[in-house]
Amino acid sequence: TSIDAYNILLNNHDDNTIDYTETFKVLYLNQASQVVGCNTISTGGITATCVDVRNVLQGALLTNAVAMVLGHNHPSGNTKPSKEDDRITKQIAKAGELLNIRVLDHIIFTREGFYSFNDEGRI
Repeated sequence: TSIDAYNILLNNHDDNTIDYTETFKVLYLNQASQVVGCNTISTGGITATCVDVRNVLQGALLTNAVAMVLGHNHPSGNTKPSKEDDRITKQIAKAGELLNIRVLDHIIFTREGFYSFNDEGRI
């Protein structure tokens, strides 16, 4: 569920940086929806981080994942997705389709809560 994904992402995030730098992570899942990997793709600045789609898919292939949950924090505390968040979500989902690796969700999280693309019907 999105709550499970949020808790895993939060527990795998450096508590000292969650309010200061944006970090993009991916949870890789097997056919039974068990997490087989958690990878930090990039760490950026206060307002953005650069995500290379090839690195996201490389992690999926190396873990034999059939699905992914994308996640990144917003140091501002605002969980509302940006246009760039929408763009990268669509780009990764489209690339994953070519390899039969589904993007199940994209979680934007803070210490206080999260936004789920899946819960909002956007994936």
